[in-house]
Amino acid sequence: MKLQARGKQTLREDWSHTSELPTSPQVNGTRVGKPTSIGSAAGPYNYSENYNPISHLSSELVSEENNINANSEKELGNEFFKLKKFNEAIDCYSRSIALSPTAVAYANRAMAYLKIKRFQEAENDCTEALNLDDRYIKAYSRRSTAWKELGKLKESIEDAEFALKLEPQNQEIKKQYGEVKALYEKEILKRVSGATGVFAQGAQISGKSGPVIESVSSSSQKLAEVRTIPAKKTHQELDESVQELAARAADLAKTEAAKNIAAPNSAYQFEVSWRGLSGDRNLQTHLLKITSPAMLPRIFKNALSASMLMDILRCVATFFIEDMNLAIRYLEDLTKVPRFDMIIMCLSSTDKSELLKMWEEVFCKGAGGHTATLGALCFKYGLKQ
Repeated sequence: MKLQARGKQTLREDWSHTSELPTSPQVNGTRVGKPTSIGSAAGPYNYSENYNPISHLSSELVSEENNINANSEKELGNEFFKLKKFNEAIDCYSRSIALSPTAVAYANRAMAYLKIKRFQEAENDCTEALNLDDRYIKAYSRRSTAWKELGKLKESIEDAEFALKLEPQNQEIKKQYGEVKALYEKEILKRVSGATGVFAQGAQISGKSGPVIESVSSSSQKLAEVRTIPAKKTHQELDESVQELAARAADLAKTEAAKNIAAPNSAYQFEVSWRGLSGDRNLQTHLLKITSPAMLPRIFKNALSASMLMDILRCVATFFIEDMNLAIRYLEDLTKVPRFDMIIMCLSSTDKSELLKMWEEVFCKGAGGHTATLGALCFKYGLKQ
């Protein structure tokens, strides 16, 4: 017993002196030689300053306590939500976020905001949740609802569609996607009907009076052009006019979109931007080039689809010859995306044939000094056994 007590006393004494370690060797209690510098040339190494086990343990305990308190606040918020006390729930979720922000807390607060019709705050919270977890389906669903209530139906469809891609069998998401898509199509028809009405009115006037007078004005002159439109051609020309306007609107939209293209931070942002530029390979190439190849694994994580992979490869093929080094970096970093091997294995026979043709006719023909690199990549893309 005495030995145990003495052992404990010795340990306590050793621990109590850890912050008083000598800075130079000692002989019989007398220091000899120069001070030994371990951590800094400016002075002796102070163990207690570089590592204080008590303060280190204390910070860990504080962090753990914050997490516990944050979770408690979140759970309390859930209870208030069930009681339909949405403002109280929002207060609890806000305290939880202040202590330890999580995607769930943000998404829960967004749901409470939706209940009291504060749709902009709900949209903001869902975006914060997705910044923390870009595969959180509830955040996409709730943001889709917020977008819809804010009148941004296109954005609402995109969120619902992406959520459905992440969880195709989710019946609630399917229903939400169908509803917002129907609203969007109804809105489009309404706009087209309005434009058609204007043209139809013009056509009726032309039918009654014979010729139609079209005024063309400019800053320097005003000209009047008279032409006769046979009644039987009215509908045909009307359709052509609508199509022309639609084409111009599409061109204008793409031009404006090009000005605002920003590097995406998540698979959702990338896919939305990519789809928005559909049909214009130059703009898609611009989007890809402002996205660093090294960022692709972080952006897509587990969300890269076979169709998106093939579309990116088609885009890379368009600038392979002119910027071979960059193109090869994209080919290399795509293979680092999680589950890449599985995606390659699951490519359809049509995609595999297209990929092989692309490899042989574009990548291999212009390989230059990159033959070895492309040969190694060929295996990773499943083109050689």
